[in-house]
Amino acid sequence: MSEEVELSGRIEAVAVAGGRYRAEAYHFVWEALGRTLTLSGERRHVSGAELLEGIRDLAHERFGPMAKDVLNAWGVLATIDFGHIVFDLVDADLLRKTPEDSLDDFANRFDFQRVFEDDYFAGGG
Repeated sequence: MSEEVELSGRIEAVAVAGGRYRAEAYHFVWEALGRTLTLSGERRHVSGAELLEGIRDLAHERFGPMAKDVLNAWGVLATIDFGHIVFDLVDADLLRKTPEDSLDDFANRFDFQRVFEDDYFAGGG
């Protein structure tokens, strides 16, 4: 079994075990993290704020004006939900955290309505 297939299966298992979010949300966060690291040009720790920027940008690119609807369909209604997904992946030993990392790093970082709809249609997307 390839590493990619094994990783995908592990992510699926985390989603099933958590039961709050669709597996697509976990895969999306994983992809956004990889993309954020690639854009930074180095392998390093990514803060919650940096990851949320990467998630926002990827959601705009991938889903355009439907980003909020897609995320909501996956059970992701606010930035804290991304934090729960990240910490589920940490608990499953798929990601690591530093002692300074906290779920609070993801709390109320941006409003989905504003970022994924209002700003998008105002030319920010």
